[in-house]
Amino acid sequence: MEKTNEEFIFLPVSVNITGKKLLIIGGGKVGFHKATILSRFTQEATVIAPEFHEGFTALPFGRVKKEYEKTDLDGAFLVYVCTENRQLNAKIKQDAEALGILASVCDDPAACDFISPAIYKNGDVTIAVSSNARNVRRSVGIRNRISDLVREGTIII
Repeated sequence: MEKTNEEFIFLPVSVNITGKKLLIIGGGKVGFHKATILSRFTQEATVIAPEFHEGFTALPFGRVKKEYEKTDLDGAFLVYVCTENRQLNAKIKQDAEALGILASVCDDPAACDFISPAIYKNGDVTIAVSSNARNVRRSVGIRNRISDLVREGTIII
């Protein structure tokens, strides 16, 4: 049974990703957006896609130009599923689940094991704002307001 939006419960935690295999499957605009966010926390991730958004060349991640195969998940800690094909996304999520790998399926909160909050990062301080997958724009607005307050000196970090 698919979860309704009211049933989403995402525990806000910080996860140690040091030395972990992180994957982004999908090289388009959505995959690039997720990779840009992830690059603020690690230099080590792999992106798998048949084609890549031109922005990937500026990111530190390895890129493997190929179609997805279940064996790509071997040893992965978590995976961002960012293809533009909903059926493929569902297949990747199913494969990850069978292997006990956490997966975030972009633009499909009901299929996510984890979500990425709106993040403000300043040195060692990270502030994550989440609406429990209900209102991303509101989360981003709050994050932006926090950023403004820090820049204005109203909040000192």
